[in-house]
Amino acid sequence: MSAATETAPATPTQHEAHDPQMAGALEVTETAAAKIREIRETEAIESTYALRVKVMGGGCAGFQYDLYFDEPAEGDNHFESQGVKLVCDAMSFMYLMGTSIDYVEGLQGAGFKFNNPNTTGSCGCGSSFSV
Repeated sequence: MSAATETAPATPTQHEAHDPQMAGALEVTETAAAKIREIRETEAIESTYALRVKVMGGGCAGFQYDLYFDEPAEGDNHFESQGVKLVCDAMSFMYLMGTSIDYVEGLQGAGFKFNNPNTTGSCGCGSSFSV
């Protein structure tokens, strides 16, 4: 893309996905995005809410992921991927940087799968991890 066709956001902040240092820092696949849009529509989630991606202590490997629709809060990192608005608090983002979220269906059920390059291990259930 040439410099002539690039446009900068009107008021960029350090927390916006438009920041080149944040590009690809947290993203969803097209399959995950379709499922997120389906859930948003089925549950009639307000358009002002974003999908919050969070890391919490617990699970069999030490940490676990949490996804839910929430209003953005001060200090959140903001991302947009495949047309889906994502928010992540600063503490969770330390563990999530570079993560891609997919949606998979298989013999063991269906759900969101986190492809997190920061983990050193995970449990068999796939919903908890260690760093």
